[in-house]
Amino acid sequence: MQSIGELQNFGLFTNTQLTINKNKKVILFDGICNLCNGFVAKAIRLDKKQEFTFVSIQSETGSKILKHLQVDPSKTDSIVLYIPESQHYIKSSAVLKILNSFGGVWKLMQIFWLVPKPIRDIIYDFIARNRYKWFGKNESCEIS
Repeated sequence: MQSIGELQNFGLFTNTQLTINKNKKVILFDGICNLCNGFVAKAIRLDKKQEFTFVSIQSETGSKILKHLQVDPSKTDSIVLYIPESQHYIKSSAVLKILNSFGGVWKLMQIFWLVPKPIRDIIYDFIARNRYKWFGKNESCEIS
């Protein structure tokens, strides 16, 4: 995997788009989804160690990161966790990794790692498919 510095050399990150600290984890999210925006707002409040940076999947930077990770946004279009110079997680695994980083009572969510990934992702996909119907959506990303 390429480092953030290497990605900057390829024009994937510029000062005018977003400066991403290679020591921060990147949460890519559906910027028009009310459920996703609620999750990100909660993550911002709970991110006491300031581990995360947030990027809308619909943004140019988000698209470039997904392309770099070879993640098809039509198959994973709500939450992706990218740990620069390491790896990335999608769907239920991304959510569980993010929740674990908050510590405290959120660590209890780690019990769901016992559920096989295909089953977790079926539930995740069901929620993701219905998120606009259940929670609505915005015309543009609320979080900037």
